[in-house]
Amino acid sequence: MKKVDVVGAVIYDKNQNKYLATMRNKEKNQGGLWEFPGGKIEEGENAEAALIREIEEELNCAIKVEMLLVDHTHQYPELMVRLITYLCTIDAGIPQLNEHERMTWIKKEELFTLTWAEADMPTVKYILDYL
Repeated sequence: MKKVDVVGAVIYDKNQNKYLATMRNKEKNQGGLWEFPGGKIEEGENAEAALIREIEEELNCAIKVEMLLVDHTHQYPELMVRLITYLCTIDAGIPQLNEHERMTWIKKEELFTLTWAEADMPTVKYILDYL
């Protein structure tokens, strides 16, 4: 069974009191589902550096990594995914879509209105319970 380590950014805008969610490209695995943006950790890269790189690539903006939220492993039928999520803020730029189908800023109490990728659900629940 293939295993991948990935990182996700829970980008929070304190002025709007909202979180950024992105919809996976419909052409990709888990397409059409919502997730926190991020991607694979490359060999020799730590999780925070991977997250900063991935957000620059995917959203054309710079983030500040604030704190670790959830480190969870999820078993999909074809793949085991370890997803490490961090609370982040935008340091520079405005998010622009490069890889995702859509993005939205959403209030905490509205998170369950989106259909999330299963691996992201522990982070959604953490936000609702603790942030």
